[in-house]
Amino acid sequence: MKTIVKRLVGIALTLVILAAGGLGSYEVWTYYMLSPWTRDARVRADVVTIAPDVAGFVTDLRVRDNQVVHKGEILLVIDQARYKLAVATAEANLAARYAEMLMRQSEAQRRTKLTNLAISDEAKEDSQHVAASAVGAYQQALADLATAKLNLERTVVRAPVNGYVTNLGLVVGQYAAVGTRLLALIDSDSYRVEGYFEETKMPGVALGSPVEIHLMSGGPALKGHVESISRGITDRDNPDGPQLLANVTPTFEWVRLAQRIPTRIHIDSVPDGVLVSSGMTCTVVVEGAAARPELLSMFRNKLGG
Repeated sequence: MKTIVKRLVGIALTLVILAAGGLGSYEVWTYYMLSPWTRDARVRADVVTIAPDVAGFVTDLRVRDNQVVHKGEILLVIDQARYKLAVATAEANLAARYAEMLMRQSEAQRRTKLTNLAISDEAKEDSQHVAASAVGAYQQALADLATAKLNLERTVVRAPVNGYVTNLGLVVGQYAAVGTRLLALIDSDSYRVEGYFEETKMPGVALGSPVEIHLMSGGPALKGHVESISRGITDRDNPDGPQLLANVTPTFEWVRLAQRIPTRIHIDSVPDGVLVSSGMTCTVVVEGAAARPELLSMFRNKLGG
């Protein structure tokens, strides 16, 4: 009798252990294979390239590599001597044009009052045209002065955004050409995560879903939410033909790999002391009780359960 009881107890324990192991394996497999998470994610940020709008030698460099800068802060100054002379020249030209305009207008008014016995109608019209031309020349001089002042103002290059100077190779004395990139500025307000979820996991990913971000560098997890989901990726197997017709591949692979859908994730907060750098690798896990049950239901439906 005792032997039978021992056998029954042993069988029961074995069944319990097998059931627990099977359930645990199922849960682990479900978590890693069906839950909306991905290790294919990168930290991204907008990079603003700083290029001058005027040319000249760099006379003053106000920043260092990896320095934090704020919007409107001076980054560098280009030689201002030539542009100050241009402003002085434009101011002198404006004064001359103004004096000429007054003279031509006064002359036109004086000739208009003369009788036809003293001056012809044609001469009166000519004086009016000359006065109008003088007004146009004065307005052109105003525009030239505004342009000269703008160019002088543009010799001072300021930060367009808050951020970090990165990979700085610029030195004082270097010549800066118009439109030539001098330094890069990483926008500190644009940090985000670009995650690439397998298409089989997309049913559990929705706009606004809370997200947990684990950096490969370690440290506490970051909090975020799904900001947007891409609506298209390149079809590598079926590129367009030369006449924009579909170029359908005649073969079909039995083993199909799930495509990865780009998903942009907004970082809600960064804990103190955590370094976030563009290009870092991270793991993204979509949180919330609603994400996994939907995927589990989909899996059960596929099994016919």
